[in-house]
Amino acid sequence: MKITVSINLGGYSFNIDEDAYTELKRYLKSLEFNLAGEESSAEIISDIEARMAELFRARLTGYKQVITITDVRDVIAVMGNPEDISDKEGMSSGAKFTEPGAHRMYRDPDRRIIGGVCAGIGAFWQIEPWIVRVIFIAVAMAGGLGILVYLILYIVLPEARTTAQKIEMKGDPVNIHNIKEAVKREFDNVRKNMNL
Repeated sequence: MKITVSINLGGYSFNIDEDAYTELKRYLKSLEFNLAGEESSAEIISDIEARMAELFRARLTGYKQVITITDVRDVIAVMGNPEDISDKEGMSSGAKFTEPGAHRMYRDPDRRIIGGVCAGIGAFWQIEPWIVRVIFIAVAMAGGLGILVYLILYIVLPEARTTAQKIEMKGDPVNIHNIKEAVKREFDNVRKNMNL
């Protein structure tokens, strides 16, 4: 028999074993320590917690309702160690972040002109969005099929709203290093736009 604890992680409630809770708490405290000097540390930690919540939710089933120590260690292995993102060490283990991650197609809200379909396709195939736009315009002029395909894709493709989805859209692994870099880029863009 084990004691379980109820936690809120990334806006979701989880039942977690006591030893798994201790491991998760240690991991999150280590993250806070390594990100202490970052200006956007609260946003980075929030996005990391949201991604961990997604991974934990995928592990729960109708028969398995409690997060175990194995689940926590597996999620930590996917996310990476907090020491890996520390600027003090200069990304000594950067080789871990070269493997591609899950690659899903989304609509890109950041580079959209109309609905983000062409920008999302461009991000998925790693080509410039203007090339996809030219193709859609050419097909639309040739018989209108491009408009129909665009509308279908607009309805079918979800919009990349979270940081994890924006990273997945580009085919990069969703780990703490990539989440940190994405949040820092967004933070810098907002700051630059506010200073204009």
